[in-house]
Order: sequence, then structure tokens, then C-alpha cells
Amino acid sequence: MSRPTFTSAPGTPVMTAIEQSTSLASLLGVHRQSVLYLQTIQSVLPPGLAPHIKAGPIDEAGWCLLVQHNAAAAKLRQLLPAISAHLRAKGHPVNDIRVKVMSNR
Repeated sequence: MSRPTFTSAPGTPVMTAIEQSTSLASLLGVHRQSVLYLQTIQSVLPPGLAPHIKAGPIDEAGWCLLVQHNAAAAKLRQLLPAISAHLRAKGHPVNDIRVKVMSNR
């Protein structure tokens, strides 16, 4: 099985190469938006919960938050109405928020 090759001008930073690719730039934009959403909800999260949450994908169905364990997922699910309201108040129209527990593999 062959590995994909990535070519760019010598000395071109990786981020510049990503931004010049339409599909990779789109993925980077979605990732940045997800991180922005996560930063926006920090004030809604109780102390100690934030380190267990990572920004997940944004798609047609909504935004996904990734958590490290079931206890964090349960607490986060309780907070979803407040999180949704906070995001809308800050101008981020998120239709649905999903919570998924990351596997430890």
C-alpha cells in the first residue's frame, strides 16, 4: 500500500499549505469554529469539567462534544440546555449538541 505524498514549495509552512488546499482549509475552518464554540461555553461549565471535554466535529446534524468518561458525559448532558442558550446568546446558532464518550483505545 502506497502512502500519499504531499508536495509544497521548499520552506512552505504546513499551515500555509493547508490553507491553500480548498478541502483542507474547509476542515481547518470547521475545526476552528468548533474550538471557538468550546471556548465560548467555558463560563457555563462547572469547575473541573472543562479539562475532560474536547471540541468535536460540526456537521449538518449539529456540534459534537467529546468527553473522556461517562461521568463527564452525564454532567455535560444535564448542562446542554444552558450551553445551547449560551451559544445562541453569543450569536452561534447551533441546532443540536451531541455528547460522545471517547474510547480509551
